[in-house]
Formats: sequence, C-alpha cells, structure tokens
Amino acid sequence: MSLRFAPRRLYRWAPWLPSALALVALLAPLLALARGGGGEHYTRPSSRDDGGGGDGGIPLWLIYELFSLVFRYPKVMLPLLAIGFGIWWFYKRNLHPDATTRRALDQRDADRRTQVGQRDVQGWVNALKLKDPAFELQAVLDKTRWLFMELQKAWFLRDMTPVRPFLSDATWQRFNVQLKLLESQGVRDAITDIQVLDLQLIGLTQSQWFDSIQLRVQARMRDTDVPASFTDAQATDAARKAPNESFTEVWTFVRKPGVQTKPGEDLYQGKCPNCGAPFAGGAANKCEYCNAVVNSGNYDWTLSEITQGVEHVRYHKTVDGLREAREADPALNLEILEDRASLLFWKWIDSQSRGDAKTLSKVANTEAVQRLGSELEDLRRKGRRRVFLECAVGAADVTSLQVNPQGYDVAHVDVRWSARMGVGPLNEKPPRLPTVPQRFVFSLVRRHGAQTNADNGMSTDRCPNCNATLTDSAATTCDFCNTQLGTGERDWVLASALPYEAWNVEQDQRYQANVLRKAVATERDRERVPSPGADVVMDVQERQRLLYMMAAIAAADGEVTSSERKLLKLCSERWGVEWSNVEMALGAGTQLFDRLVPRGSPEAELILRNIVEIAMVDGRIDRKERRMLETAAAHLGLQEKLSSMLGEL
Repeated sequence: MSLRFAPRRLYRWAPWLPSALALVALLAPLLALARGGGGEHYTRPSSRDDGGGGDGGIPLWLIYELFSLVFRYPKVMLPLLAIGFGIWWFYKRNLHPDATTRRALDQRDADRRTQVGQRDVQGWVNALKLKDPAFELQAVLDKTRWLFMELQKAWFLRDMTPVRPFLSDATWQRFNVQLKLLESQGVRDAITDIQVLDLQLIGLTQSQWFDSIQLRVQARMRDTDVPASFTDAQATDAARKAPNESFTEVWTFVRKPGVQTKPGEDLYQGKCPNCGAPFAGGAANKCEYCNAVVNSGNYDWTLSEITQGVEHVRYHKTVDGLREAREADPALNLEILEDRASLLFWKWIDSQSRGDAKTLSKVANTEAVQRLGSELEDLRRKGRRRVFLECAVGAADVTSLQVNPQGYDVAHVDVRWSARMGVGPLNEKPPRLPTVPQRFVFSLVRRHGAQTNADNGMSTDRCPNCNATLTDSAATTCDFCNTQLGTGERDWVLASALPYEAWNVEQDQRYQANVLRKAVATERDRERVPSPGADVVMDVQERQRLLYMMAAIAAADGEVTSSERKLLKLCSERWGVEWSNVEMALGAGTQLFDRLVPRGSPEAELILRNIVEIAMVDGRIDRKERRMLETAAAHLGLQEKLSSMLGEL
C-alpha cells in the first residue's frame, strides 16, 4: 500500500522538497562553524558571534523559509533535521579533527618538551645556591603560583597595573596590546575556576649578565570570550559554561648574578627588593626611597617571557658579530636586547592596529615611521585597516649583529609570531580570518659606541637620558626631559620590520653590492658564498607559513581551480599542515595578505626555492610533487627558473 501511494505523496511534497534538502545541506556548515576555534587561552570570537557568517553568509529570507517548513511539515522536516545532524556528527567525529583532540595532542607534546630529570633539577638548584645560599626552590615556586593567580585576575579585570612590578617592560607591553586587540573586537576574555596543577623548574641558563630560570606551569581553567559590555559577574557566569581545559606554559624569570635572596623583603611582601622600604607601585616602577627600578631583574627575579609548552625549545644559540659588538659595549647581552626587540614588536603591532604610525616615534627611526605611515595611509584612503586578532609571539631571537665603527650598529632579530590577521573595512567588525604563522626580521640600529644601561636591566622602555618611562604620545621627544628619541643615538630603535624572504633578499643584494664595489671576490667566490637565508629550518610553522602563502597567491586572481585545490591538498597532507586552515586561507581571498609577493621578484624566487627544498627532503620528486612545483612556479612567475633549481638540488 505504501508503494502505491508514494508517487502521490511525493507530488504533494515536490514544491518544498528542494528547500528541505537545501536546509540539510546547509545545516552541517552552520553547525561546524559554531564551535570555538581554540587558542592559547581564549577561543576565536568570530566563530561564535555570528555563526561564521561574514561575507557570503546565508540570506535571512532563505533561513526563514526553511525553518517555516519545520512548523508546516514537522513529520517530514524533523526527520530530515535529524538526518542532517547525524551527517554532521559523523563528519565531525570521523573525518574532521576535533579541537579537543588537537588540544590533547598539544598537551602531550608540551609534556614531552618540558620533561626533565630530578637530577637536572637538583643540579640547577645547587648551581644557584653556590652564589646565593639563601635560594630555595620551593619559595620561588610558591611565589610563581601566587603571581600566576594574580596575573589571571588582572587579565580578567582588564587592568594589568597590579602585576606590573613583576613583569619586564616587553611582557607588560604584550599584555596591554593584547587587551587592546580584544577591545577592538568588542569582546573580553572570561575565565574562572583557575587552578595551578603543578610547578617545576625545567631549565637554568647562566651568563655574565643574567641568571635565567624556566619554570613549567601546568594549570587548568574555564575560558571563553564574551561581549566587552558584560559585567564581571556576567563574564564569570558565561565562563562557568565553558569546558575546564588544561594547558602548559613555560615562564622565564631573570635575575642579575650575585643577587642574594632576602626572605620577607621583596615585592611579594610589598617591599622594595633593593632597600626593603615599603613599595606602593606606580607607573615608573621605581622605589621612592632608593630609586631602584624594581622590574629590572637587578634585585630580584623578573618575569621576562611566557611561552606555550608546545613551543618550548632548549638550545644554546650563537650570534654572529656578538663578540665584536661587545668590544665596544661590554655590557651588551642578548637578554636585554631580545626584551627590547619584543617591546618594539608589540608597539609595532599596536601602532598598526590603531592605524597610527606616529605612536612608534619614540622607539623607531624616521624612515621606519614614515614607511609604515605611508602604508597605513594608503589603506585608510581605500577605507581599509589592518586587523590583528589572537596575536602571539613564539620566539624573538637575535641572529646577527653588524658592527659599523663609523656609524650605526645593526641587530637583526628573527621574530616568529602568529595572528588571525588580514585587512578589513574601517569602523566595522573584523572579517573572519585564519590564523597565519608569520616570520619577520626586525632590524634595530644604535650608534656605535653607545653603552647598554645595565642598571635598567629588563626595564627596556625608558628614556636613555632621564630614565623616565616612555609614554604612548606621538611626540618624538621624551615627555619629561625633551631628549630627542627614535634616533638610535643612545638606545636600540626600530629601523625596519620585513618579512623573512624580503629581508633575505635585501641582505643578499647588499652583500653582492659590497662585493662588486670592493672588487675583492671572484665569480667563483660569489657562487660559493651562500645567501643569508640559504639554510631555512623547515619546521611545521615554516611549512605552514609557506603553504598559506601559496594559498593566498593562488586565490589572488579571484579563482582557485579544482586542480590547484587538489595540489594544495597534497601539500597539506605531505607537509603535515591542517587542511581546514588552508581552506580558510583560500576563502579569505586577497584580504589575507594585503601585500603579496610580487611575481618574478627575488622574494618570490626565495619562496619557490624553499618549496623545492621541502619537496626534495626525501631525495626525490614524484609526479604529483612536480605538478605542485610547476603550479607554484607559474603563480610566482618563475617557470623558467624551476628547472635550474631542481638541477641545483
């Protein structure tokens, strides 16, 4: 009987059956986009605010028509909804990596990277006790536990002032900029149920200038984003509904060698760590009795860096030119220089987020301010702005120093960072953006012969003349003593911030120009000397960055063919890069990179060479890899150079 009446029933349903099937087809992506995207401590707000609508969202009239069918034909529509939900659940469970799984893998990797033996811990403690007999590891761990809780409280209340005396200037700047970025999105971070699960010493580095200890902090909390208008009580209530997730961080504290522990007389008891007088805080971070800069690391442990456990790397690095630079400045050390570079990075991010390059005037030279200012002004004329969401720094490492006795010394700092970044419309909600790994080289300059102010230590955001803290005003002079800043006469200032490829090309061009000018090298010598970026460390972040760049280049013309998509998928699988993020890069279009690599340029050539090196990592290039390389070469305008690159390797 059911077979006999089936055609008649289908006939009655025919007018709205396509709409019902469309609802099922649209249900899966809507539900998929509704889950949080994850992050260090907060989820991506764009995936929750509007269901991932953004550009190209589903028309409201269609949603209304589809859901009206549920009420008109519940016996048919409800089963279809159930089927659609089942399809989505199966896809999420079996075909798409779940965020919880990724976090669990990250946590396991963090545990592996931060594991140390008890014998190592005891050896580090003994090394510290040799110079400081009163040092007690448990006391340091207890203070770190207290500081962790106070820092989370200050972050939740959006006011980091209470913990400022314990943080280096770069760390302080980092938190302030991140709070401003959240505010620009119209959200705040809501956290609750904070627990410190374990604390352990996992590293010690000793130099002439600083002792650095690394502490592993394993913690758990509930964390989510809420509208910025939420009260503290509303934010806490919302956080209680979030999952309770664990994470691992590595906190690095620095202290001047030879400093003695003074039990009961430090910042944790509200006292100056130098003279023991009451310390009430203040923007200057200076004791009103002895003028000691309390967050300098010269008198007690100062928090100089926080990294995620999955990014923690223990290694000993060498820096080209460091020995020569110390001949003119014996106090020059990497700890202070890298903290200064991190400070300049966050000020650089802040100035772009504000759309005002003049806020860099105190810490960058005129050329750098003008260059960035012209870029931001060009975007403003087009009604656009740069957007940085969930910005985080993985590492800031000094790679080389160039000494120039007749002018300015240059320090090159390799900054690995990531952000959901792109270009969005002015005065509008930021577009939905993928997280993009970035690698920039910050070049800092300082007059040769200028001396590092070791008395300030890790307090690197001060006037080199009067030692006052620098303000965020657009003035190029100190607001207290009118000393001209940004010149590099007495402290390191930003001269340029270039993508890794562009910096490599610039360095190589300068090298070749010097060779030609001096006429001291033969053609064979020039061929034998590699360019500064010849040896690229192809870690997962570097592969991710190159693949996102390939996706952005492929989408730059507004169309990505099926063959291009397949080749990108091939790279995603072989390079170990998550495909869902590559799809977001393709969907973001030209807004992902506001300044793509010019076709046929030296930067494009370096990118293609790096891609060839990845393909050749197993010693051969198969048919699919060759197609991928040919497609990449075509997009980069370098088809004629691909064969020679393959021949070189």
